[in-house]
Amino acid sequence: MITVAVDAMGGDNAPDEMIKGAVEALAMRSDIAVILVGIESVIREKMKAYSYEESRLRVVPASEVIATEEPPVIAIRTKKDSSIVVGLNLVKKGEADAFVSCGSTGAVLVGGQLIVGKIKGVKRPPLAPLIPTTNGVSLLIDCGANVDARAEHLVQFARIGSIYMEHVIGVKNPRVAIVNIGAEEEKGNALVKETMPLLKECADIHFTGSIEAREIPSGQADVIVCEAFVGNVILKLYEGVGKALIGQMKGAMLSSVRGKLGALLVKPSLKQVMKKMDSSEYGGAPLLGLNGLVVKAHGSSKSKEVKNAIIQCITFKEQNISEKIRESLNQEQNRRNENGV
Repeated sequence: MITVAVDAMGGDNAPDEMIKGAVEALAMRSDIAVILVGIESVIREKMKAYSYEESRLRVVPASEVIATEEPPVIAIRTKKDSSIVVGLNLVKKGEADAFVSCGSTGAVLVGGQLIVGKIKGVKRPPLAPLIPTTNGVSLLIDCGANVDARAEHLVQFARIGSIYMEHVIGVKNPRVAIVNIGAEEEKGNALVKETMPLLKECADIHFTGSIEAREIPSGQADVIVCEAFVGNVILKLYEGVGKALIGQMKGAMLSSVRGKLGALLVKPSLKQVMKKMDSSEYGGAPLLGLNGLVVKAHGSSKSKEVKNAIIQCITFKEQNISEKIRESLNQEQNRRNENGV
């Protein structure tokens, strides 16, 4: 049984969609239990609307909520009874295997490092969401945790991302590429130019070189490495363009009788494509490199994304990704010691 703590008070649609997503996850899988963390009276009142197996869903009270506009470090240190801090402490104490939040990104990132703690050797834990492509999914690492990353951080992101894609998603020898403005090695900013030769020297990853943003949707790499500013821009543009295209298609199909007839014919196939390209199908973004699993989902998440983020935790825990990352970093450090680096 995998136990997942959910921040019931975090996000634009809390607590309704968080509770609904938790109940849906329990209905889908019998091997998980959920802890809803937040203001107990509010949560319990909302829970009355649902039927669920009571032994697998419980509430842990937290009297405070961290707002998105609050300074993350101050909020984590002063709001000890907030839903984020209480949920992260459940992971730290081993009472939960994972923590899922749609709340303040900054607070989740800071709290994850201060409370759950980094794996020894991890320099900067990255946020790494799965993004849909025509070939399946790719891992975008980092998308929001480390805006001012250095070359050594990007190299570590590549290693951590490769481990995740191989053991969680099942991609053997995942292709790793760094985001650039062209395929030529002389292109790119100072960070990309410094990181490129370091990635080429990594014997434990399958580095394929640069990838341009237009190549990402076609799935030309399994692990897409970048610093957080670039990654966040890619992620938000990805989602925005997807919504705009879907809106345009719906508008065109409903604008005439012929369009409506055509829509009826293509509806089954179109629904399959839309589901495949819907980022909410893939849950949240794990903060990789911590001693426990912390997943950050969109602040605007509805129940489907919350449900998928909870279920996503099962594979992560079963594959013991944190331990595999720890082993990989130890092996790399041993190699460096042998070479006198």
